Amino acid sequence: MSAPSSTPSQRLVIKSTAGAGAPETTNQAFTVAATALAAGVEVSLWLTGDSTFFAVPGRAGDLVLEHAAPMAELIEAIIEAGTLTVCTQCAVRRGLTQADLLPGVRIAGAPKFVEEIMAPGTQALVY
Repeated sequence: MSAPSSTPSQRLVIKSTAGAGAPETTNQAFTVAATALAAGVEVSLWLTGDSTFFAVPGRAGDLVLEHAAPMAELIEAIIEAGTLTVCTQCAVRRGLTQADLLPGVRIAGAPKFVEEIMAPGTQALVY
């Protein structure tokens, strides 16, 4: 019998649950996502709770954190090279529709999130 292989995750799914009121936590989720993308990892970043607002044009400036990359740059990098998703229920609770979001951002619910995190070779993080 051979030992199970221990191949590292090839996909990273991150859920950001905080908003501008928790700048370090929120920025960490976006920074890790952008850094993983730059390293060649497939990344899916999910925005829930108050993080949802970062998918709205002009809202990246709501989070300013000293010694951190600007949110607008992180968001742009994630949309360009990864997947950025807003939670369906979170969008509805905030009165947001697809038309309110940045181009390239999708809205999806828990079934899609579970599908992503349960895929082989996936590592999930929640901030």
